[in-house]
Amino acid sequence: MPKVVNFQNYRDQALRQRSYGPWEKRFGESYGIHTRVSDISDKTLYYLALPGDSSTNAFYEFIMGVLDLGASVKFHYLENKDQLMVVDVHLFLADQVRFELMRRLGWLQGFPNENNTLLEMVQKFDALKAASKENPPVLAESHPQYSNYQKQTSGDKEVFIRRLLQEALDVFKKRFE
Repeated sequence: MPKVVNFQNYRDQALRQRSYGPWEKRFGESYGIHTRVSDISDKTLYYLALPGDSSTNAFYEFIMGVLDLGASVKFHYLENKDQLMVVDVHLFLADQVRFELMRRLGWLQGFPNENNTLLEMVQKFDALKAASKENPPVLAESHPQYSNYQKQTSGDKEVFIRRLLQEALDVFKKRFE
């Protein structure tokens, strides 16, 4: 009896390995094609939320894997358009990770891409980024800065939330101390 090959399953497994393989080695955790930011451990989420080269390299590993652009060490050899795409997606994903960190602290009620998988956020980047501009994250009413947040225009609300990042990182880090 001939063996039937499920090509979609094969493609999904190849994509998962290409995308998450470096993260599985780096973080010692398992990920799948349905992984969302809410599925990432606190420790990994904190690492990815930190500004700097270490988190940037981790994002480049993932993004370049999803887009099948090779290993992250080849970033500087990519064409300019591909480099710009990787950087743009990195900034978008970093925001989503930081919003999730604030959500776990109880600072956000939610954010637009919390139900999307990490793979979807890379694969559908243009559409999701555009939709996010129309629907910024929502600060929780229980946050001490909520009244100031409410006074902001729609476009400034996301900027207001971004300014809370360093404080959020400091508070979140206490979970590991």
